[in-house]
Amino acid sequence: MKLVVVESPAKAKTIEKYLGPGHRVLASYGHVRDLPAKDGSVDPDNGFAMEWEAYADKTRQLKAIADEAKDADTLILATDPDREGEAISWHVQEVLRKRRALPQDVRRVTFNAITKPAVLDAMAHPRALDEDLIDAYRARRALDYLVGFTLSPVLWRKLPGAKSAGRVQSVALRLVVDREREIEAFKPQEYWSVTADMEQDGVPFVTRLVRWKGEKIDRLTIGNQGDAEAAKKDVEAGRFAVASVETKPLTRNPPPPFTTSTLQQEAARKLGFSASHTMRVAQNLYEDGAITYMRTDGVQMDGGAISAARGAIADRYDASYVPDKPRQYQAKAKNAQEAHEAIRPTDFSKDRVGTGDHARLYDLIFKRALASQMASARLERTTVELVDGSGSHGLRATGQVVLFPGYLALYEEGRDDEGDEDSKRLPRMKEGDAPAKKAVQAEQHFTQPPPRYSEASLVKKMEELGIGRPSTYASILQTLKDREYVTLEKNRFIPQESGRLVTSFLERFFDRYVSYDYTAGLEESLDDISGGRAEWQKVLEAFWRDFKPKTVEVMEQKPSEVTAALDEFLGPYLFPDKGDGSDPRLCPACHEGRLSLRGGRFGAFIACSNYPECKYTRRFAQKGGADEGEDSGPVTLGTDPATGLEVTKRSGRFGPYVQLGDGKDAKRGSIPKDIPAEDFGLDWALKLLSLPREIGLHPETGKPITASIGRYGPYLAHDGKYGRLSSTAEVFETGMNAAVVKLAEAAAGGGRSRGASREPLKMFGANPETGAEVKLMEGRFGPYVTDGTTNATLPKSADPATLTLEGALALLAERAAKGPAKGKKKAAPKKAAAKTAAPKKTAAKKAPAKKKVEKA
Repeated sequence: MKLVVVESPAKAKTIEKYLGPGHRVLASYGHVRDLPAKDGSVDPDNGFAMEWEAYADKTRQLKAIADEAKDADTLILATDPDREGEAISWHVQEVLRKRRALPQDVRRVTFNAITKPAVLDAMAHPRALDEDLIDAYRARRALDYLVGFTLSPVLWRKLPGAKSAGRVQSVALRLVVDREREIEAFKPQEYWSVTADMEQDGVPFVTRLVRWKGEKIDRLTIGNQGDAEAAKKDVEAGRFAVASVETKPLTRNPPPPFTTSTLQQEAARKLGFSASHTMRVAQNLYEDGAITYMRTDGVQMDGGAISAARGAIADRYDASYVPDKPRQYQAKAKNAQEAHEAIRPTDFSKDRVGTGDHARLYDLIFKRALASQMASARLERTTVELVDGSGSHGLRATGQVVLFPGYLALYEEGRDDEGDEDSKRLPRMKEGDAPAKKAVQAEQHFTQPPPRYSEASLVKKMEELGIGRPSTYASILQTLKDREYVTLEKNRFIPQESGRLVTSFLERFFDRYVSYDYTAGLEESLDDISGGRAEWQKVLEAFWRDFKPKTVEVMEQKPSEVTAALDEFLGPYLFPDKGDGSDPRLCPACHEGRLSLRGGRFGAFIACSNYPECKYTRRFAQKGGADEGEDSGPVTLGTDPATGLEVTKRSGRFGPYVQLGDGKDAKRGSIPKDIPAEDFGLDWALKLLSLPREIGLHPETGKPITASIGRYGPYLAHDGKYGRLSSTAEVFETGMNAAVVKLAEAAAGGGRSRGASREPLKMFGANPETGAEVKLMEGRFGPYVTDGTTNATLPKSADPATLTLEGALALLAERAAKGPAKGKKKAAPKKAAAKTAAPKKTAAKKAPAKKKVEKA
């Protein structure tokens, strides 16, 4: 018997069907072990020896693999064709070796698509494990561990409120912060444009002023309204005729098929997907056999796929859309260490797969791959120059005409910036023509700062700089969002104050390790390891030799010294020049003390040097100014009718809050961000001050259920158990029935992955037979439907948004027909007690079992 190990159960089921009898295919469910999250998992003093620990939730799976391996003649490791896949195969092999269950014959196979021909061909051409790729994985994992477990404690002790720092994540965050600094430092410049609406043979077009009073005009030449109006009058008074018509042929070649990063970029631009969502959907399409492997730097398709694509183009269009020779593309990546083929459909005869997001992403992949083998588009770019009778003023119109669409008939690549006037159509004109002038406009503009990064443009920038690798981009961006170092507004990254502070700290004390060049150089070293050009331990030694002393040096500094250094480093940002010669650090409250950065238990803030006489504070991210939210004094909202005490709204270092009365014992409550400022008044203040709100007594326990707002947002509490609420309004509106349901769902969902939704994604209504409520929930393994008794997971290619009650009932009926899930058998009935019971032995207490930690 041959045992085949893959990552996912979906792959296991499909591949076992392809291989037939004599093969047993099991899934590892991804990585099976990792470095334990504790000090000492990597030992730099012992050749960077690593201790590996099996994941707790993989115990059953590893046992199943080991049990099957003991009876197998051959072990075939068929995990994904990249560095992570190689690492999983290595981990499985090492676990089996330590359990004395490793067969003598061990083979490694890789396939780029889960199709029968690809799988059978891979099985016929096995190889050994790639030690260079495994070394590169170990080096990367050790680097990330050493940075995280050495740098993060420095952050926690010297920068209160900071969460953690990562090797690549910190550099990605710096990109976002640097862009925000560029935007803040940008000074807009006024300029004016003068345009004329013209018409020739009934076809309207737009021209712009490019010469005025005999001088060439560029974008910023006309800088005020007076000049703009004068230029407008000159254009209105002039009679313009065509002086020249210049036509140039243009050829646009199709872009190559998708790589991991270009797929993430295009899915963000065209579909609005986050990088992590794109990869989840692509993973499902890959496991369903619809596309090739989606973690790749390669841009080339194999010969068979190219032939199939050219055939599909000929079927869909005429022969002119098929180029004479197949197109060949070259990877831009310096070392494409991942799977080498581009992302493409496995079958070009299928132009539609799945529903919802799966269908949309497949459509994007299909069109991009097909377009990559289509003929070039032929265009004609026309520039028309018009001059007035005096020859002093000139207008210009530009546009283009598509002579042959080629690949543009199917696909056009998205762009982060907006289109230009070259794409506009122009009427046919010749020298001497005098188009009719319909209107002239003078418009004011201001130069714009560089745009904030979107997911697409940030991935593109990281790839350009050589920071990280395509397979890591999605997790890097997700980490920045999860740690709340950044927020996404209108699909653009905005750094939060915690992110800015961490970046400033790292720039001040660890500048080398968050520099773009150094990080890119380290990535090249890791690529050299995977290519067999460098030894992984030597790369780690070179890094650790400089990094460790630096962390020790910073750790020895007092927190006050760190704060003082940051105060100086951040001075231009926190206390910008006011332009009137006054001291930007002068306290606006007492007009005597000077402002400086302080460190507190919950993070950094700005305070007056005259504390405690002057209690002026403001949050770290707020600059000085009249409307910057500083604690300049309480605003009276009214009087509490119950106590007669004054209710005030205040602003402190942790944000706005309300207070009842005065003194140390005064009751306070933070003002949540989801309450609109224009709606906030005495009524809202009294509600917040009344918390926690008692909803009533639980019908089963008789103990109170309360609703309140805590550090992590609104929540329900009952007998030491909690349930999350989605908004501040729910704190005051949730009734007893809803509260009991939410608490029950929170308790039932205790085993789910962190962050899984406890709220139904969709309510379908009652089951017409049982009356039970049918709803759609988010679970650990994806969305599922439930009626409270039976749970049915949605197929990966199904679209939750379009699922109906009928569809949900069909899934539930199908699941119920299969019987109870494996591992949940009914307990056997207890045997009748013997007439004479044997005396019970008192069992000695066993010591708790220790986790197995393996060295490698």
